[in-house]
Amino acid sequence: MSRPTLKVPSWLPIDAYILAIIGTVVLAVLLPVSGTGAEVAGGASTGAVALLFFLYGARLSTRETLDGLKHWRLHLTVLACTFAVFPLLGLASRGLVPYLLTPQLQEGFLFLCLVPSTIQSSIAFTSIARGNVPAAICAGSFSSLAGILLTPLLAALLLGGGAGGFSADSLVQIVLQLLVPFLAGQLLRRRLGGFLGRHRTLLGYVDRGSILLVVYTAFSEGMVAGVWHQVTPLRLGGLLVAEAVLLALMLLVSWYGPKRMGFGRADRTAIQFAGSKKSLAAGLPMASVLFGAHASLAVLPLMLFHQMQLMVCAVIAKQRSREPLPEEPESGTRGAAGEVPHGRDRAAEPAARTADAPAGRTADASADLPAEGR
Repeated sequence: MSRPTLKVPSWLPIDAYILAIIGTVVLAVLLPVSGTGAEVAGGASTGAVALLFFLYGARLSTRETLDGLKHWRLHLTVLACTFAVFPLLGLASRGLVPYLLTPQLQEGFLFLCLVPSTIQSSIAFTSIARGNVPAAICAGSFSSLAGILLTPLLAALLLGGGAGGFSADSLVQIVLQLLVPFLAGQLLRRRLGGFLGRHRTLLGYVDRGSILLVVYTAFSEGMVAGVWHQVTPLRLGGLLVAEAVLLALMLLVSWYGPKRMGFGRADRTAIQFAGSKKSLAAGLPMASVLFGAHASLAVLPLMLFHQMQLMVCAVIAKQRSREPLPEEPESGTRGAAGEVPHGRDRAAEPAARTADAPAGRTADASADLPAEGR
């Protein structure tokens, strides 16, 4: 029996799940929950975040992720883009206040720069562009795994004095809502792996529903607190300009930087698509823990950047798919499957159908977080 191949659907201007998130935001603006209902929704949202990270841990194959350490140069390059270059550019955005951004929007802009990378879209775009797909899988997995610890730590360091900033209570909430469920999922992975694999589709709906609940609760709190009065069309336009510049800089750095380091085309493609993206599925629940009532403003930059990165990277990937491949094999890091793929690598097939979270290279390690677009 022939194995299924990675199918890349025709590009849509806006992903269907993004439309669902936008619809949830509109619902929260028109019908925000308050009073006792807000308390119930807040408790449900807290439970949803814990469930997300429990499933995240239960699905992540840590052993297979660690097997990719032999390709350390490529993975360190992606991590440097995600957790060093991005945060530095985020810090530089303080100079945009008050000209383009308000202090609250700049705080959300900086938080966007601290979030880990995606997996599904990185794999899909790397495959379209005929890059090193197994490397994209492992690099995205490393980024998401590292983000469990690095994103809160960087937030503590860089957002400590903000309006919705980091505090000792935030640290406790992160440990209880994110780290403890994640570790519990890891400990129970052997027992739950088969069940999760058999019910992947159903659990995907649970994941997506949990994210939508988090979005509705966060934006409802923002409406009740009146934080949305701070966002004017002019400020929103300034935010879009700042994010367009941020994405352009990261695409350039993640492409030409690895070239100077000696990576070949396939590896550079994986580095660019994994190193220039930010995960909406990981960032939304983290923001709900870190920012509370200010979470709606904090995630607005991330939501806009996420859609922007999908649209721009789709164009880049399609253009690169038409370019002639080098005659010689790539000289950079080999992929996790032990070869450098120039087409759609079979090792990517299970993970390419998964949601946006660490997938590893086996079917039971897939579908970790909700899909964030193609």
